[in-house]
Amino acid sequence: MINLIKHNDMKRNMTYKIAALLFFSLPWSSAGVSAQSATSSQSPQKQKVQKREAYEWEREIPTYVEQLKQELTYPMAWGNSPIKNFSKWKKMARDKVFECMMTPPKAAASWDMQVLEEEQRDGYKAQKIAFNINAYSRITAYLLIPDERGKYPAVNLLHDHGAHLFIGKEKMIRPFGVLSAKNAVLDSISDKEKAIAQEVLEDADAWVKLLYEGQYLGDYLAKHGYVVFSMDAPMWGERGRKEGVDRKKYDLIAGNMMMLGRDLSAFMTYDDIASTDFLASLPMVDANRIGCAGCSMGAYRSWMLSALSDRIKLGASVCWMITTDAQLTRRYGRKENGGFANCIPGLRQYLDYPHIASLACPKPMLFINGTKDKLFPVPGVKDAFRQMHEVWRSQKADERLDTEIWDIPHSCGIKAQAKILEFLDQYLKK
Repeated sequence: MINLIKHNDMKRNMTYKIAALLFFSLPWSSAGVSAQSATSSQSPQKQKVQKREAYEWEREIPTYVEQLKQELTYPMAWGNSPIKNFSKWKKMARDKVFECMMTPPKAAASWDMQVLEEEQRDGYKAQKIAFNINAYSRITAYLLIPDERGKYPAVNLLHDHGAHLFIGKEKMIRPFGVLSAKNAVLDSISDKEKAIAQEVLEDADAWVKLLYEGQYLGDYLAKHGYVVFSMDAPMWGERGRKEGVDRKKYDLIAGNMMMLGRDLSAFMTYDDIASTDFLASLPMVDANRIGCAGCSMGAYRSWMLSALSDRIKLGASVCWMITTDAQLTRRYGRKENGGFANCIPGLRQYLDYPHIASLACPKPMLFINGTKDKLFPVPGVKDAFRQMHEVWRSQKADERLDTEIWDIPHSCGIKAQAKILEFLDQYLKK
């Protein structure tokens, strides 16, 4: 048992080092698949440097990328589309987004919710639950419920990418049943379960310290009177890979899903929509007061969900907004650019990121990006914000769109979390 824990400690420390390196040097959405592969019977071959005079790829984008971008005219964007009725435009554009998201997962026959674990925290109850997210997957999730009876506003919290797939929902809400070795709960579980639970807790604490300044956003919001829900995205945490965490396999799996006529990124969004419907069904939730929030990939998920679900009344996104022009370029010294976590096939022929986010208009939306965020160059962020403001302004709702650029790196610290709470209170607690 001691050897197992020591092994886990070594593995976890190495994971932190690798994750931190990836997080601060590469985009979370990068495709990072090695150009070389080795079989079990062969040693990896040394990568050959391109020495020929002609080539078509530099790093991970084509040499003619600027020509390709000039052909992206975004004909379905508001203002470009010939449709001048905003409601009709939203329906047409949303339908096109869903079309590009390919075949959705079949809906579950019922949610069939089950409470697996429960513990009392400071002013709220924490539950680990299981339910059917779709016809294929029964998943676990975390649910935080204020102590006093009644119907509460709720938040669907959407976790980040970070090139760290070992945990998902635990990045948002503190894990269960592993408070300390003195916790009585631990007496009823096996040594193996204890070791796993402790590893998850230590991993989550380290990640939250790295990206969220040591404060779990979900627990913070629950203390202030919100029902909080969070689940693993496909490939994260308890929805991971049988053989274990391997960042490189994400892109291969996404390719295999596409061969099946499905899109892995779209499955993530479809699940976010379904989980919001599930959240609205709970007796302690006011279905007319549901918001969503997230950082990094969680921010992408937040504005995608806000754009595509009428259940969501507002969204908050920290450190994920850009234009394709600024994302796929060498102008800002980025080493990698796109990736399968935000890849919807064919969609860029119709709409860019800010155009999709604008499908949330006239909902209240909060966007925060950082000047020190190397993943999202400020010029591209400003351009995206400008385009979104044009849409909200056209609907006389510009005061509901809050776009801010702070002097921060790629993170969602205590100040940003306080801003999210203030924004939620403004619109969900009126």
